[in-house]
Amino acid sequence: MITIAVLNLKGGSGKTTSAAFIAHALHEAGLRVLGVDADGENESLVQWQSLGDWPFPVVGMAQPNLHKNLPGVADDDRYDAVVIDTPPMKEARNIVLSAARVATHIVCPMAPTGMEHSRLPAVRELVADATDLRDGEKPLFAVLFTRTVANASSTEVYRDIVTEEGDYVLKVPVARKEQFAQAFGSPIENALSTAYGDAVTELLDLTIDEAGKVASA
Repeated sequence: MITIAVLNLKGGSGKTTSAAFIAHALHEAGLRVLGVDADGENESLVQWQSLGDWPFPVVGMAQPNLHKNLPGVADDDRYDAVVIDTPPMKEARNIVLSAARVATHIVCPMAPTGMEHSRLPAVRELVADATDLRDGEKPLFAVLFTRTVANASSTEVYRDIVTEEGDYVLKVPVARKEQFAQAFGSPIENALSTAYGDAVTELLDLTIDEAGKVASA
C-alpha cells in the first residue's frame, strides 16, 4: 500500500490543497484511496471532504502515535493508497514525525522562494529523524514546487539549488491558479489531468537507489 504524507514546516504552504488533489488523482487512476487529516486544529481535509462530497473517505487522526494506529484503519484489503495531510511542523512536530514514520512517500510542497527554501533543512531533519526511528528504512522524499509563476526564472533557479542540495524535485511545477487557490469546499474533478496528476504519475515511478538517492525506476 502506498502511503503519501504531505508535509512542510509552515502553514499556508499548500499542504491541504496538494493532499486533496493528489488523493483525487490517485482515485481517478483507479486506486482505492483513504484521506487522513492529521491537522487537529484546522481539520481542513475533513471539512473539504464533507463540503465537496468526495468519492472516498477522509478520517481525522491528529495523533502522535499515528504510525501505530493507521495500520488498523487502513489495510491492504480496503485501500491501495493513503494520503495524509499534516499540520505545520512548528506547532505539532510529533504528529508530523509520526506521519513520516508510516509514509512510503513524503511530498514537501513549497514555493520556489528564499523564505520557503530556508525552511527546507528543518523538513530534512524531520525526515532523517523518522528514518532513524524506522531502523534506517528511508521513505521516498520529493519536493513539489507549488504556486509558481509562469516563465519566472525562480522556479529553475531553486530547482537547481534544491537538487544540488541532494533532494529530488518533481518535474512538473504547480502553477499559481484560481483552480487551486479557490478549490477548497468544492468537488474536485479531473485532478489527474492537472499538474498534480503529473506529479503523482512521476512520484509512483520513483525508487530509492543503492546509494540512497531518489531516481526514476
